[in-house]
Amino acid sequence: MRFLRRNSADDATPADNGAVDVDAGAHANAGKGRPTPKRREAEGRRRGPVPPPPRTQREAMRRNRELRPKMTREERSSEQRERREKMMSGDERYLMPKDRGPVKAYVRDIIDSRRNLMGLFMPMAILVLASYFVSTALPTLPVQEYVMLACLVFLLAMVVEAIMLGRLATRLARTKFPKESVGTAGLIWYTFTRASQVRRLRVPRPRVRPGQAVEA
Repeated sequence: MRFLRRNSADDATPADNGAVDVDAGAHANAGKGRPTPKRREAEGRRRGPVPPPPRTQREAMRRNRELRPKMTREERSSEQRERREKMMSGDERYLMPKDRGPVKAYVRDIIDSRRNLMGLFMPMAILVLASYFVSTALPTLPVQEYVMLACLVFLLAMVVEAIMLGRLATRLARTKFPKESVGTAGLIWYTFTRASQVRRLRVPRPRVRPGQAVEA
């Protein structure tokens, strides 16, 4: 009686089909063990890590040129003028790292409200250069020696003035911003570099007039 026997091929077929279904289900469920990543996260992994913020104004401008290669020359010039104007007006987003923060803004006001010898640094450098040409044209006149001696005296006075003004700015800044970290040496150097520039060329431009009182 052949029909009473089970066919071995028939027995193997359901088992094989079941094995395939179990494996397929296992593979299908293997990818469901973790949540589907969001689109923003997936794009972030494809793009790589976020670059650090630019440290200088020149680096920021270079990045903008790389991100916007299709900008025309007029558009780039307009953008540079706008960026320059915002930097001159004191916008924190466009300032150099050394000029950012409320402490530096307050110190700039202290420096800009005073007339000092450090403002003669650039004219003194021009005077030294002019004395060099005069001494070359007229070697018998000891012009350069006298000019150099006078410039050394002025330079010494400027250094003393920078130290005194820097210490004053440090004391006032620590009183006004007790929670901020204020370093004396850094502010003395910042005071000298700011005060030794011609007033019209200071970046950002002064917010106070000479002689105007600065709120302590």
